[in-house]
Amino acid sequence: MSGLAAPGRRDLALDVRDLGIRYNLNFTKRTTLKGSLGTMLRRSREATTHFWALRHLSFSIEHGESLGVIGPNGAGKSTLLLALAGILAPSEGAVDVRGKVSTLLTLGAGFEPELSGRDNVDLVGAFLGVGRKEMAELAPSIVDFAELGAFIDAPVKTYSLGMKARLGFSIATAVQPDILLLDEVLGTGDQVFRARSQQRIRELMVNARAIVLVTHDLTYITEFCNRGMLLEQGQIVFQGDPAETVELYRERAADRKLLAASETRRFSEEPAR
Repeated sequence: MSGLAAPGRRDLALDVRDLGIRYNLNFTKRTTLKGSLGTMLRRSREATTHFWALRHLSFSIEHGESLGVIGPNGAGKSTLLLALAGILAPSEGAVDVRGKVSTLLTLGAGFEPELSGRDNVDLVGAFLGVGRKEMAELAPSIVDFAELGAFIDAPVKTYSLGMKARLGFSIATAVQPDILLLDEVLGTGDQVFRARSQQRIRELMVNARAIVLVTHDLTYITEFCNRGMLLEQGQIVFQGDPAETVELYRERAADRKLLAASETRRFSEEPAR
């Protein structure tokens, strides 16, 4: 299909419709006598054996947009990225991905610790679906961007988290994805590498790439992303201007702290029984 959007149509990279991700909290499937008491008992347990990490999420991202996702711990941010990457299948709703996806969701994801950094470039490239010939052409620029020096030929198990982040980021962004998914990686490493990684992301945006970034660094949302999304308890609270997103997050975080302090004070003042 042509890369040009038809008149009146948006050039979408991702289209998420009523997305829900449900986790099963039962860690064993073993059948027992007690487990065969009947349908009524199983239904009564359903509310406590399933947890909706995400529910009723609908949004879209155009090529060239950079979406920053923030929210308190447990809001469902990383689960959302896993769903966008196709690692988690929707329990309900749909995720329409239009283009090649590159992910860096966990520091060192896909790395084989016993292999060198150089060998892991080929390994991760294979995971991303990049052919050996193309990866061989990209390898020099990946090694150069990561700036690991002699460590590029050392086993990855000797790397620090920052070094793994450098190499992982270099690979994920060098394969020229249509959609790039990042989870808490741009804040790792020294200031020089952070500045270079931001510049690399801006270059991808100029080339009409779509980016979804999960972070706790609110500075990245306002200075780097052109859209923001606030998640709480698996649902979208707000999406729109990055500065407004951050301001709302801070206000709601302050309210939660006041509520927690009030509950702590009330509990401490209650007479012992």
